[in-house]
Amino acid sequence: METSLDKARVLIEALPYIKEFSGQTIVIKYGGNAMIDENLKRAFALNVILLKYIGINPVIVHGGGPQIGKVLDKFGITYQFREGYRVTDDAVMDVVEMVLVGKVNQEIVNLINLHGGRAVGLSGKDGWLIQAQKMEVAIDHDDAPPEIIDLGKVGEVTHINTAVIRSLESEGFIPVIAPVGVGPGGTTYNINADGVAGAMAAALGAKKLILLTDVAGLLNSAGQLISSMTRKDAAMAIGNKTATGGMIPKLKCCIEAVESGVEKAHIIDGRLENCILLELFTRHGIGTEITR
Repeated sequence: METSLDKARVLIEALPYIKEFSGQTIVIKYGGNAMIDENLKRAFALNVILLKYIGINPVIVHGGGPQIGKVLDKFGITYQFREGYRVTDDAVMDVVEMVLVGKVNQEIVNLINLHGGRAVGLSGKDGWLIQAQKMEVAIDHDDAPPEIIDLGKVGEVTHINTAVIRSLESEGFIPVIAPVGVGPGGTTYNINADGVAGAMAAALGAKKLILLTDVAGLLNSAGQLISSMTRKDAAMAIGNKTATGGMIPKLKCCIEAVESGVEKAHIIDGRLENCILLELFTRHGIGTEITR
């Protein structure tokens, strides 16, 4: 009886959030260990399906870096990273597209559909969903001009064709998007999944952007989780090196999203089962939220 009462209390606690988010779009970047562990994969699919059934419109943008690396190694294709980005020549781009669009995307779609959802897989090239341009990266030097790095076919988002997503949402489908974009002349670009998710959330006027990671969120100098911060706090965390490594681009993505109109962005631990529901439908959540 006590267990049943606890379940009822959880539902009641979730009710105000369900009412608030009903009819809204939530963009979720899916990556890290949540894409590898079988129990977490199943939980992710069920979380997303539940959101759709209660009237929320989830849009999934997925990564696939480790999977790409394995196939490149298998084919004996050499590659390197510069400034955190995989340098992408024609051979690497062929593998990126093959793995992200042909394998990872379809696995996620199949996972959601097998558990009772209605997912549709998309490449950013479908309907020119993600339009992009070549990314320019420069490294500043104190005693020399900036060093320009050629990353090859690494791109950045210039435009999102929201009509493609809206048409799927209106028909009850869950879009699952591979972060591959198309540029002038039909050039294919490899784009960071966090950046695509942020741009997608901004273009869709999403209520929330959620990034699944392999850490609890942003930690302070004492190792404690920072549960909430403004975009200005987030910028300061980058400047004073509270945020380091891979957390920096994630924070920048969240800052850009909330500055573009997204109400809140969240960095949460994808290693926790049902992490999406815990962040959305409980009072305290589990990760770091960034607000305007």
